[in-house]
Parts: sequence; structure tokens; C-alpha cells
Amino acid sequence: MSNVGENSKRIAKNTLLLYFRMLFMMVISLYTSRVILSVLGIEDYGIYNVVAGVVAMFGFLNSAMTVGTQRYLTFELGKEDYCQLQKVFSTSILIHFFIIFAETIGLWFLYEKMIFPTNRIDATLWVYQSSVLSLVVMVLSVPYNAMIVAHERMNVYAYISVLEVITKLLIVYLLQVGNLDKLKLYAVLMFIVQLCIRFVYGFYCTHHFREARYMWFWDSKLFKNMLGFSGWNLWGNCAAMFFTQGLNILLNIFFGPVVNAARGVAVQVQGAVAQFSSNFQIALNPQITKSYAKKDFVYMHDLIFKSSKFTFFLLLFLSLPIMIRTEFILIFWLNIVPDYSIAFLRLILCVTIIDAVANPLMISASATGNVKLYQSVIGGVLLLILPISYLVLKLGGNPASVFVVHLCVCVIAFIIRLFIIRSMIHLSLRDYCQQVILRCLLVLLISIILPLVLNV
Repeated sequence: MSNVGENSKRIAKNTLLLYFRMLFMMVISLYTSRVILSVLGIEDYGIYNVVAGVVAMFGFLNSAMTVGTQRYLTFELGKEDYCQLQKVFSTSILIHFFIIFAETIGLWFLYEKMIFPTNRIDATLWVYQSSVLSLVVMVLSVPYNAMIVAHERMNVYAYISVLEVITKLLIVYLLQVGNLDKLKLYAVLMFIVQLCIRFVYGFYCTHHFREARYMWFWDSKLFKNMLGFSGWNLWGNCAAMFFTQGLNILLNIFFGPVVNAARGVAVQVQGAVAQFSSNFQIALNPQITKSYAKKDFVYMHDLIFKSSKFTFFLLLFLSLPIMIRTEFILIFWLNIVPDYSIAFLRLILCVTIIDAVANPLMISASATGNVKLYQSVIGGVLLLILPISYLVLKLGGNPASVFVVHLCVCVIAFIIRLFIIRSMIHLSLRDYCQQVILRCLLVLLISIILPLVLNV
């Protein structure tokens, strides 16, 4: 009981720290987004979003390695095997040196397939190269970030994140000084910020965690296991890459960069709302993995139920007013509202809620280390989003139709997740439905009655 009490206190403390971080970051990010849109203009803002998205699309390998690194570090911490922990850290460093191959493919795609104004091609290439360099920095820094999360040092995570958002706020003012091309300057400054922040993470880890120092050794079994685990996560991240950045590219091909700007606005708000749930889950996720390492399934299931349920309540509380008063909020925030932003935002928020509620299931699957079935099936289902969306657009669908497709497929994927995960962690579907789904549906029903009455 004492360990459970200590874990609960740690989770509460970390959650509180992350919420202070998030509130500060959200206010600054929403303000900077408004100013950036005004300074760059709708067209340049759309160019930055779609070009940076092309690079992020090739960062799916980095995302897969992040999940793998965090899982293995957290698992060894749960077993309190610090010798093996250093081996895992060193192996992850070695693996991450094998990543980075986006530029050649991305440049070809940029030149041959995407639509940009001819007078902004040069600026587009600056954005692309800066985004690639940022990706390189992120890849090589993943093991250090994962180490902080595994140790549950959320105070450090919060402080460095606040430093990052403050430096991005300074960029807003630098853009308004001088006569340089603002899109080029913005791309370069964003890379410099990324580089500086990653050095801060690395400096902290090497000075506070004895296992966060690289040592040369070769363990073929560990290398194979980590690479195999990350390989199956790679499949899942490929799906995520296609149904996020792939949809962004589809919108560019069919409708041009102005619609990309509308998606960029919707994603900014969605990202701010999603931060509320991700902060709560970041504090819980290491405990889910550690409880599995100790074979404490009762505590693990309790964490999954609480994470899914409270995530839904939190996101519903934040999203419902936004979905009801979307137009008013966007006009108040931006002054200039790109077409389709309202529809995009409402649909993306629905998708965000479903994905956030499902995230603890993914974390529990990762905790087992055996994600082959989970990732292959779920990744295959989510990959259907892009071809179905392409078909819908070909048949004359409007831009918002791709997000309707996205929402429907995510609901199907959520149901399939439950059936896969139940045998992996001995989870009772009946308990999950009673503790999570039924309670969430009841709260949703009660929540929408008053707004519907007021808007009649």
C-alpha cells in the first residue's frame, strides 16, 4: 500500500507540474500562432505547415524509436536493474545513429508533386532544409528525452519546455525586425531553437543520471530485441504518418496551400487541447510500464481505467465549448479565419478525444514488449484512411470529408484495440466497458443537453 501511495503522490505531483507547464505553453503558443499567421500571411503560413509536414512525415522512424527507447528504459527502471539500464541507453544511442534518410525522397516529392507559388520556391527550400536539420537534432536526442520521462523527472521536462516556448515567443518579435524574407527567417530560427533545447536535455541527463553516459559494448540480443520492437512500432507510425501528413498533402494536391493553412489553424487548437490529456498521461505512462514489469496487473488495470476515463472527461470539458462556439473563438483569436477552419477543428477534436482515450491501451501493449499483432492490425486499419480519403476527394468530396473518414476509421480501430489488448494484459472487456465506456457515454449525454437547449 505504501508503494501505491508513493506512486499516487508522484503521479499527482508530476501531473500538476505538467499542467502548469501546459497552461503557460498554451497561452504563449496560441498568441504566437496568431502573430505568425498575421506576419507570414495565409499563403506562407500554409507553405510552412505543409513543407515542415513533409519532413515530419519521414520522422515516423524517429517516433518508433522513441516509443521503443522509452519502453525499455522504463521497464529496466521498474526492475531496478541499473546495469542493464545503461546497456539499454547505450544501445539506443547506437540505433539512433542509423536514422536520417528523409532529404533525398523529400526533395523529389517537393519538386515533382506539391503545389507552391513559383515566386516562393526558394523560400520553400529554406523551410525544407531547416526542417530536415531539426529532424536530425531530434533523432539524436531521443535517448536523453526518454531517460527523463522514464525517471519521471517531470519538473525538468516542464522547465525546459517553458524555456523552449519563451524562445519561440522571441522569434515572433525577431520576425518583425528588418527586411529579410520572413518565411526563411522563421524556418532558420525554429531550427536554432530546436538545437539549443536539445543540448539542454543532453546536458541535464549526463550530469544527473549515471546510466546516461554512452559506453561501447555489443549485445546482439538486446540490439535485435530493441530494433524488432521499434520495427513493429515503425509500422504503426507509418500509418500515423499517412493519415496525418498524408492527408495534409492530399489537401494540398486537391485544393492548394490555402486549405493547408486552414488545417494548420485547426491543428494548433487541437494541439493545445490535446496537451491537457497528454500531460496527465505522461505522468501515468511510466507507472503502467513499471507495474507490468512487476507483474502487478491489478494496479496496471486500475491505471488504464483511470487514464482513459479521466482523459475523456478532461477533453470533453475543454472541447465541447470550442465545438459549440468554434466560429466566435477563431475570429476572436485570429481575426483572419481561413476557409474550412471551423469544420476541420470540430472533426479533429472528435478524433483527438478517441485517440487520447485509446492511448493507455497502446502504452500497455508496449509494456509487454510484444507489439507485433497489435501494431500490424491497428496500423493496417489506420492505413485505410488515406486511400479512402483519396477516393472520396476524387468523387467530389469537400476538404472536410477527409476528416470524416479519419473519424470513422478511428472508431473502428478503437474497438479492435480492445479485443487485441485483452489477452496481452489479462484485461476484462466487461470491466473496461463498465468502468470507462459506459461512464464516458453517460457524462457525454448529460453534458450536451444544456448546450443543445441553449442553442435552440
